[in-house]
Amino acid sequence: MIKAENVSVKYLMAYDRIKSMKEYLVQLVKGNIQYEEFWALQDISFEVKKGEVLGIIGHNGAGKSTLLKVISGILKPTSGGVQVNGTVVPMLELGSGFDFDLTGRENVFLNGAILGYPEQFLKEKYREIVEFSELGQFIDVPLRNYSSGMVMRLAFSIATVVQPDILIVDEILAVGDADFQEKSKRRMLELMGGGTTVLFVSHSLGQIQEMCDRVLWLEKGRLKMAGKTETVCAMYQAG
Repeated sequence: MIKAENVSVKYLMAYDRIKSMKEYLVQLVKGNIQYEEFWALQDISFEVKKGEVLGIIGHNGAGKSTLLKVISGILKPTSGGVQVNGTVVPMLELGSGFDFDLTGRENVFLNGAILGYPEQFLKEKYREIVEFSELGQFIDVPLRNYSSGMVMRLAFSIATVVQPDILIVDEILAVGDADFQEKSKRRMLELMGGGTTVLFVSHSLGQIQEMCDRVLWLEKGRLKMAGKTETVCAMYQAG
């Protein structure tokens, strides 16, 4: 279960155009830098029940990714709070938790450890991870030589090798070829069928309508609408 209450996130944006770190430090010491407040999120409240699939939609800059980072525990809100019951597996920025100088094989254990999986468990699941990723011999190639689609396949294969209580997905199904997107969608449906709670951000309303029970619509950091998937998506398209 997830419960967010009056979550707000504020950033301070510098007015002045600073051309270098040296200039920034000089102006900072002199007290010449002026800041403008930017609210990425303002008073966001909602609940997600166990096993529910919640879609989050909105235009670029609406605050979708910021909200997922707060729920994942990566970002602390300026005010408000989030209560999360269960293990969380976040799939946010592509390649986060990877070392691109290491091979795919090495990153299985690195990324898996970051997600909290024991080394012995990863050894037992290693073949399954590689087979699902379809990387073949490229598993022993450094990630710096991977395409974005290959990185996504590896990340998704590691993250979903267990049944997490909560899976947080930010646009990751939009990367890669159509066949793997469909394969990933089937894996997500399996997780959802097993009781995993899913928070799903996508610009594809088709994916949102197919997979989500309810939808939050964010606009300029505020919650504009929340409700049944069909209703919210219809209003979003009309607006």
